[in-house]
Amino acid sequence: MDIGRGFRRIALYLRKLSAGLVGLFAALPRFFRRLVKWRPGQGGYSPSSENLKVTGRLLILGVLLIVSFYVVGAFMINTIDTNLDFKPLNAPEAGQSRAVAITTALIDREVNAHGWTANDPFFKPAALLDNMPNFQQGLIASLARFSFELTDQLGRTRGSSQADPDLQEASGLLQYSGDKWLWDPSVSLMPTATSEQQYRKAAKALSAYNKRLSTGEAVFERRSDNLLATLDRIALDIGSSSAVIDTFVGEKSGFPFHRQADDVFYTVKGQSYGYYMILRALGEDFKDVIKERNLESSYAEMLRSFQLTAEMEPLVIMNGTPDSQIIPCHLCSQGFYLLRGRTQLREITNILLK
Repeated sequence: MDIGRGFRRIALYLRKLSAGLVGLFAALPRFFRRLVKWRPGQGGYSPSSENLKVTGRLLILGVLLIVSFYVVGAFMINTIDTNLDFKPLNAPEAGQSRAVAITTALIDREVNAHGWTANDPFFKPAALLDNMPNFQQGLIASLARFSFELTDQLGRTRGSSQADPDLQEASGLLQYSGDKWLWDPSVSLMPTATSEQQYRKAAKALSAYNKRLSTGEAVFERRSDNLLATLDRIALDIGSSSAVIDTFVGEKSGFPFHRQADDVFYTVKGQSYGYYMILRALGEDFKDVIKERNLESSYAEMLRSFQLTAEMEPLVIMNGTPDSQIIPCHLCSQGFYLLRGRTQLREITNILLK
């Protein structure tokens, strides 16, 4: 069905393109007749100064319209949504997982409500955007990591039991690259599945799994060892991101403005926001375990660290050195809160081990 839709979209683009070219070529003779005038004694046609002025103005107007289309369009599209109060449209039913529900809702929000921008081609205004695509990629990366834990830990009775088919499908689809558009000549000359299409399928699979939870046809194991394993994997992923920040600061900090500094910053920002939302929902799913181990205070402090990481929003990402007294190092500040959250996760998992 997606391939058929792809063919129809390409056919529509080709029809519009061909119609535009036909109109252009049809208008060229009239355009040149107006542009030049016959001047006897000068050997034929020569440009009219009046028409050259009109043509120049039209060209300037065309350039301004194109620039306005991209700049205004990009400004209107740009949305970095770190709403901490965001919740699924419908509250989870009895037996369902709040973490699965918020994961599904976040995918739907970024793909359908805000629009996926990481794969927009050059002729769309969002192609000018940089921070929003990186934020969305970081957010999806956190959701993809959690989907692994759903498949391997939370969504099965024991490690040797069969994995849930909906969770397997969702986990695989969320690994799909976020920059794939309808046509990717490096892969095939035929239409391919876009990132949005794959993520929408993943959201449907997660929603189907959660519905089966409410009817008892699927499992979501709320055991302390499952929570431990999930938090441990999240901590490892955060450690990888902190290493990226450390490497960047060590090798490329100093010059105030670096074109890659904001890429790293907003990718980690999206990841931190995604993990905050997932961890908060997991705290509700595993509230009995957290209460039994007296982890309420530690869990709240850990969430606070991820909240601070996600809410950082400097006007311009400055790339100063860690010891600079004049130029801020925003990646250093972000890395501090990120490592603080990771350390607090480790403290919680150490208690769960006992």
